Amino acid sequence: MKKLSKLLFFLMMVSLAPIAKAQSAEQMIKDWERAKVYTMHYLEAMPEDGYAFKPTPEMRTFAEHMLHLTDANFELAPLAGGIQSPIGPGAAEKSADKSKAATIKMVMAGYDFVISNIKNMKPEQFQDSVKVFDKYTMTKATLLNKIFEHQTHHRGQTTVYLHLKGIKPPNQELF
Repeated sequence: MKKLSKLLFFLMMVSLAPIAKAQSAEQMIKDWERAKVYTMHYLEAMPEDGYAFKPTPEMRTFAEHMLHLTDANFELAPLAGGIQSPIGPGAAEKSADKSKAATIKMVMAGYDFVISNIKNMKPEQFQDSVKVFDKYTMTKATLLNKIFEHQTHHRGQTTVYLHLKGIKPPNQELF
């Protein structure tokens, strides 16, 4: 009886795995869409003259932080979702036009690109292994979470930039 119960439990878990992965993909898309909106609030909060602002000479400007997170979105998402990046490595941060309008356009395109890559994936692909920077091996789901963490980190750094310009940063948007 115990063997039969274990077998049935195992079969149930195996049959539910694709559903759990699909729900995970759906949640990941929701989280990226939420992060896109949240980042847009940061981009809108900074006035045009603040895009070139950097607190110290060795730091990135506000625009460069946002474009840096965008470069990671464009460079790493294809490793998971397979859609080829429309820009070259580091192209966003190296762009000559770091105006508010150009930065917003590029950053929003970067979020859309990640979301498209996630939508392009089949549920079973999230557990496929991928090598990142010829150094780290992880699942594609883990890679997408790392990219998410990276954009959160750099958006968070720009909170200080807003404060230093006398601007109240957008309220946290967890849900």
